[in-house]
Amino acid sequence: MTEKTNKEQGNKESISSTSENKLSITEKISSLDEKIQWFYSDDFSLDSAEENYKSAVFLAKEIESDLENLKNNIKILGHDFTR
Repeated sequence: MTEKTNKEQGNKESISSTSENKLSITEKISSLDEKIQWFYSDDFSLDSAEENYKSAVFLAKEIESDLENLKNNIKILGHDFTR
């Protein structure tokens, strides 16, 4: 019974953390801009560059995926209104 309760709590935590971390495309783009600017700032350090680069690439891929989903949703809506 404890194992089931732990699994349920883990699922709830992952769902809530996902919804809390759900940012709009605009917010993600702003965050990506900040990450890119870090590379040009005085705060740049070679030790942190790889981690920040990977983070920026991951965020860029998320933005690209979000935009593709948005494009597909717009196409679907367009087809619905042309009938």
